[in-house]
Amino acid sequence: MKATYATALTLLCATLPGLPAAAAEDGTTSTAMLGADPRSTEFLRIQMFDSSESTVTPDTVMDAPAVDTVQRAEPTKPADPLRKAVQAQLSEGGAATDNLRADEKTALVDYYADPDLPLLWVNGRGLTARGKSAMAEIQRADDYGLDAVDYKLPRLSELDKTSPDALAVAEIQISHAVLAYARDARGGRVDPRRISRNLDPTLALPKPAEVIQSIAYRSDAGAYLRSFQPQHPQFEALRRKLIDLRGGNTDTAAKEPEIQIPSGPLLRFGDADPQVALLRTRLGVPQGSDPELYDETVGEAVKRFQTAHNTAADGVVGPGTRLLLNKPHLRNAGNPADIEKILLNMERWRWLPQDQGRFYVTVNVPEFMLRVVKDDEAVYTTRVVVGKTKTPTPVFSNDMKSVVFGPYWNVPNSIKTGEIRPYIRPYGGGWYGRRWDTRVLAQHELRIKYNGQEIDPQTIDWSRVDIRKLHFYQPPSPKNVLGRVKFVFPNKHDVYMHDTQEKHFFNKTVRAESHGCMRVQNPDEFAAVLLKYDRNWSAEKTRDAFNTGYDKHVPLNNAIPVYITYFTLWVNEDGSIKTYGDLYGHDRRMRTALLKNGRDYAAVKRPAAAAKKEQQAEMAPRRAGTRFARTGF
Repeated sequence: MKATYATALTLLCATLPGLPAAAAEDGTTSTAMLGADPRSTEFLRIQMFDSSESTVTPDTVMDAPAVDTVQRAEPTKPADPLRKAVQAQLSEGGAATDNLRADEKTALVDYYADPDLPLLWVNGRGLTARGKSAMAEIQRADDYGLDAVDYKLPRLSELDKTSPDALAVAEIQISHAVLAYARDARGGRVDPRRISRNLDPTLALPKPAEVIQSIAYRSDAGAYLRSFQPQHPQFEALRRKLIDLRGGNTDTAAKEPEIQIPSGPLLRFGDADPQVALLRTRLGVPQGSDPELYDETVGEAVKRFQTAHNTAADGVVGPGTRLLLNKPHLRNAGNPADIEKILLNMERWRWLPQDQGRFYVTVNVPEFMLRVVKDDEAVYTTRVVVGKTKTPTPVFSNDMKSVVFGPYWNVPNSIKTGEIRPYIRPYGGGWYGRRWDTRVLAQHELRIKYNGQEIDPQTIDWSRVDIRKLHFYQPPSPKNVLGRVKFVFPNKHDVYMHDTQEKHFFNKTVRAESHGCMRVQNPDEFAAVLLKYDRNWSAEKTRDAFNTGYDKHVPLNNAIPVYITYFTLWVNEDGSIKTYGDLYGHDRRMRTALLKNGRDYAAVKRPAAAAKKEQQAEMAPRRAGTRFARTGF
């Protein structure tokens, strides 16, 4: 191929969507990447030059008479020494491969074994622009709530650009960092279920082979890595707040404001000074009738500025506040506890899917609130009662499949053993034999079945029976503990949302009173919102079903995603922070796993003593019947 054609072919290949971006940048394009058929290169020559004097097509190329009928073998392409060095590192288990997971190593071995796929980050001249882009993004991991030191990257100052082995190590190190970063960004740093059995989100971890193959075709490696971070606006708000509290600036290109406040005396409420007029302009406060007077309006503006920049909001403009006014990117570091809490809550956003759906239901347990979200806007909000600390509501997600009006209540084993059996006591004796006091069953309208048959409680020898093998249930009635409706999203935890007889709990600030299910304050309104969206039911139709339904199952046409979350910190629209109590101690456990060199604790193998202690705490028996006797479940 002529030199002119070869150069033009390389330039054209760089623009083709099917060609790895790394190959286009590296200048290693060959006809092997385009296909073994020589027609492909001739067709590309025609596309490049499109000469009016030639109307050759791929078909006419095949049909044209051969100038030389002798088939000449093309010279064998010499093996790339860099690729050989990478393959050797992977096969011989060099230092760069020590911390690779099994699936990561397999993905890299398969990728670099293909001679038609380019190296991703280095070439014979050192690190490529794509390699620098990937490294720069990974080095910003701290801004996204990750830990940049977790990703071992080559040191450019020590990189021997003349050594294939050194360049091969750099190639593998960056590839490994890319795979680890993508996994961590989607929640792979720790296994939440090892932190607590009640943390059971469905993680969507990327497959290493897909990541390494996909990034080869991306022109912007940094942007591709960022795409693994949660895309929800609240995650971005947390990220910006994190940078602010660490004393950084979310806008790295920020310029100093045009209005500068020079050195001068302390300015406080009631003072009159020419600098106050500058201060008004700097903070966007109207000049008013006396621009040089430090009045209440100026004072409030100064306090807001001080709060936003993590300094004492005393309203006094001294040297420190002047510095922040003139160089606002030099924020003071925030409260370490707030920073820590932000990091924990950023991690919880990784547990949710990138696309939560156009219409979904979410419950934030520490907030005791339920929301229905449509097109990223909350269209309905109501209070909920969640699980007690000994019977916590689990964190997980699943799809709501049906709404049941006038539901049966099937009693779970935990309530049978802990809150019913202690109240079934023996009495009598003598000629009449021992009998059992089963009034607790009648009091709560509970019935019993065994193998599908109704059983009289007085015929059961309660001293010998395994109560867990009996089916206890409560038919629909005004006393039914589920109230008039329940919302079913099948899950292994056997929890759901439902109405309740105990409305007074909704007046409490801390509403942790259930056995794990979520009691909804206004279930009729909640049902109306769901069924209007899914089945186009009118409010009247839903109200009628709510008032008269008896075991009436209404299947949803389209499953509605339900996300049970545990966010203990939220960034408001104005940048302020709202926090919620760590109801179940998950913050404490996550802090150990994530922030105190405890990754092995959660991700690999937990200390047996710690695991046993937590299991005993979570499975601790309830005090016999106390809750049952007082309020009827």
